[in-house]
Amino acid sequence: MRAVVQRVNGARVAVGGETVGEIVGEGLCVLVGVTHDDTSKEAEWLARKLWGLRILSGEKSCSDVGAPLLVVSQFTLYGDARKGRRPTWQAAAPGPVAEPLVDEVCARLRALGATVAEGRFGADMQVGLVNDGPFTVLLET
Repeated sequence: MRAVVQRVNGARVAVGGETVGEIVGEGLCVLVGVTHDDTSKEAEWLARKLWGLRILSGEKSCSDVGAPLLVVSQFTLYGDARKGRRPTWQAAAPGPVAEPLVDEVCARLRALGATVAEGRFGADMQVGLVNDGPFTVLLET
C-alpha cells in the first residue's frame, strides 16, 4: 500500500457536486493506493501508522489530539510513467482487491478511536483541501 499523507486545515471530497466526506480543522487527508499483493496486514499497519504519526502542529498525532482523517482511494498512486507519455496502471490492484482493503484501513482507524471521513471508491471525485505547512509525506508498506 502507498499513502500520500497531507497535514490539512480542512478537507472535503465531492462526487457529482455532492460532498461525500469532509473534515473540519486540523487533521490528515490521506490518499491510499493498493497493489496486487497487499493484504489485511498492510491495512492494519497503515491504520496504526496514520493514527500515531506525529506530524500535526506541536509534533502531535491524530491519536494525541483526536484529529480527524479524510481517506480517499487513489489507484493512480501505482501509476508508472517511466516509459512513453502515458502512465500504465498495471501495479494497481483491481477494485475487488483494493476496495475491501481501503475499507479495512478506515475500519481499523475507527477501531483505534479515529473520526474518519471517506471518499467514494471508484467514483470521479473532486478533493479540496488546505495543506497546512505545506506538509506532505509518503508512506509505503
